[in-house]
Amino acid sequence: MLFEELVKLAKALEATPLRSEKVSLLAAALRKLEPREAAIVARLLTGEIFPAYSGLELGVGYSLLSEAWRSTRGLAPLERRKLTVEEVYEALVKAAKAAGEDSRRRKLRLLQSLFVDMSGEEAELLARFIMGEPRLGANEGLLLEALAEAVGADLESVRRAYMFAGDIGDLAEQLLSGVKPESVTLQLFRPVKPMLAEMARDVREALKECGGRAALEFKYDGIRLQIHKRGREVRLFTRRLTDVTSSLPEVVEKARELIRAGEAVVDCEAVGFRDGKPLRFQDLVRRVRRREDVERMAREMPLEIKAFDILYLDGRVLVGEPYEARWRILQEVADPSILIERIVTGDVKEAEEFYELSLSRGNEGVMAKRLDSPYTPGVRGRYWFKVKPAETLDLVIVGAEWGHGRRSGWLSDYYLAALDPSTGEFLVVGKTFKGLTDAEFEEMTRKLLELKVRDEGWRVWVKPAIVAEVAFSEVQRSPKYRSGFALRFARIVRLRPDKSSWEAATIEEVKRIYEEQFRTKAKASD
Repeated sequence: MLFEELVKLAKALEATPLRSEKVSLLAAALRKLEPREAAIVARLLTGEIFPAYSGLELGVGYSLLSEAWRSTRGLAPLERRKLTVEEVYEALVKAAKAAGEDSRRRKLRLLQSLFVDMSGEEAELLARFIMGEPRLGANEGLLLEALAEAVGADLESVRRAYMFAGDIGDLAEQLLSGVKPESVTLQLFRPVKPMLAEMARDVREALKECGGRAALEFKYDGIRLQIHKRGREVRLFTRRLTDVTSSLPEVVEKARELIRAGEAVVDCEAVGFRDGKPLRFQDLVRRVRRREDVERMAREMPLEIKAFDILYLDGRVLVGEPYEARWRILQEVADPSILIERIVTGDVKEAEEFYELSLSRGNEGVMAKRLDSPYTPGVRGRYWFKVKPAETLDLVIVGAEWGHGRRSGWLSDYYLAALDPSTGEFLVVGKTFKGLTDAEFEEMTRKLLELKVRDEGWRVWVKPAIVAEVAFSEVQRSPKYRSGFALRFARIVRLRPDKSSWEAATIEEVKRIYEEQFRTKAKASD
């Protein structure tokens, strides 16, 4: 596929507001592509250039992109090459792999080599892909519909296959190679997105949502890890599917010794303790990101495993088994010392006591899980519920304004957005400058400028890549934002670098909180 053909497809997608037409356009295009091309196109259109598990990051910010663009505009080669999608993608891979002191110059040269052979429309589309902002309305859900239509498969089977593939490009390549969706399953050392939880106001509501009886687990403020093990070989993946094996040697050793299985995939929380209390989340993040002095840090700040689920064991995929059955299997293969603290109860008083016990030990709260729950990778279904003292939402920062007074010189007033799964858009639900330290404002300014996609002088809009945990007093109806909602007294509790933007709260969650408030106020006035 020529890159100019991808431009034509992008223009056609932009031209129609109808979802059905977008699906038909994409399906028709996918049918004509080679499997490898389909993988690339699927990733580019959804704003993800590389699979998360690859560890590749382009490392091209607004300033470098602008320099490459400006330096090649107006240049007219004697003969302009027609670039293919694969040629463009390979150049991006090389740019991502460029490292060392000379990396910026090499990235610049690679971008220039692409832009000089591109028309204005091609260069503009590539720039949008690089910034992760294609703005074509081709989100993952729409791509899955198009894939189903392209290969003549049932949509639900394609969605299920995506849960296991974990990457839209990998799935496109497999399906267009003739692999049946039903054959796509969990693979060892290929991470899947973690199962997600809904919020519950209290343990009483959580028990009710779980059918009156549930498993309650301590909710640690730790780092979610997916452990993949085959014999002595162990790899660790974060919730963003990033491989962090080399950063956590002590966790690798614990997994080798304390998970007694030939092959296994275990879902767990990595936690650390000091004087009997959990380490701060920020300290855990630094450990996971550490690339130097790893052995020393492992001695000074060792992490432990708190295992709570098992997805795969010795050739058997377990995600379709009920939670109770998976827990029994986990008990058989995992040493008791690494199992999460847990009770099963239908008694509200006992559940509340367990919740208070978790809080007294410095934890966030509890998780409540339906006993018949399957494991649904990447899905926030009504099977698991988190209960915490304060209501918070994980929101994505999509823009920021320059501050005034003490905050002058920093991008410090942040636009907070929730995900609309039906369109893949992030819709603003509030704005805040509260919660961060001066050092964090400075660091955020640097990061946001790297993620900038549009500059309005006093305000910049950025690629939706930074997730923040946000506390608020209530959700209000508001015509100010397209979402129709606004958070009152929003405050950033902490940044969540361990979370991807796809894990952000959805507009449906915001709406549910608003409706719950409305019902509560109505009862109070009776």
